[in-house]
Amino acid sequence: MSSGSKSRKQSGKQDEAAARARRKQIIVALVIGAVVGVVISALTEFWLWLPAGLAMGLATGAIMKPPSD
Repeated sequence: MSSGSKSRKQSGKQDEAAARARRKQIIVALVIGAVVGVVISALTEFWLWLPAGLAMGLATGAIMKPPSD
């Protein structure tokens, strides 16, 4: 087996792990954004803070670098 083949297999595993970490990060950020939106909506009694919280969470999850393993 050549060393190029080994590095491609390792690269594939790393890409899969990175994609999984990215998905988890975006989901966690959306949940946090939803919680923030609900809390602010409850405090201000203005329901449009919920979509704003979700947008904040999605943006945060998309911008942040996923943790490295």
